[in-house]
Amino acid sequence: MKVSYHGHSVVKIETNGKTILIDPFITGNDLTDLKVGDVKPDVIILTHAHGDHLGDTVELAKKHDALVIANFEVATYLSWKGLNTHGMSIGGAYEFDFGKVKMTPAFHGTGMITENNEIIYGGMPAGILLMAEGKTVFHAGDTGLFSDMKLIGERHPIDLAFLPIGDNFTMGPEDAALAAEFLDAKQVVPIHFNTFPPIKQDPHAFVKMLKKNKGTVLEAGEAIEL
Repeated sequence: MKVSYHGHSVVKIETNGKTILIDPFITGNDLTDLKVGDVKPDVIILTHAHGDHLGDTVELAKKHDALVIANFEVATYLSWKGLNTHGMSIGGAYEFDFGKVKMTPAFHGTGMITENNEIIYGGMPAGILLMAEGKTVFHAGDTGLFSDMKLIGERHPIDLAFLPIGDNFTMGPEDAALAAEFLDAKQVVPIHFNTFPPIKQDPHAFVKMLKKNKGTVLEAGEAIEL
């Protein structure tokens, strides 16, 4: 399994012959190395529907007939746009041909903002557990710290966790460091930082807060083999 980071909260997982994109915010993301025209996902997984996570989902899914996995409300909304979707809800898991996906809680906002200054309800935000090839990858989505992260780690031993550290909209570095302890992941990669002024952080300083050899800073395009 190859897992790569592509700026903000964009994660790509290549496993069992499939390319999976989580939160494909490419257009407008100054920190990504990806180009919409070069990406060919088989599957897109969304943690929630904010624009910096929903991103280029519609264009990519239509172009490549990608399956979009999201919470029930967002999946339903995207199905009305002609996308192939699979709706889920927090606590639920489903076995796909590439591996198993389970949605975990995330404490954050929700909704899609339209050009008419309306907010469309987007269901509950989530974290994503992806289990394939005997490995477990956790993408926390946008979230604050919560103590049930201990339960997530106990129930699902995590090989690699992606945790937001930006503060303001999500956990800051100190809370994310405690989240890493709760989850007890073998490796932790910081995400959701430096894209916008309110979330400017030093990821290397965050890694120093973690237990030795637990944290890894990935530049856009860098990967970890599991």
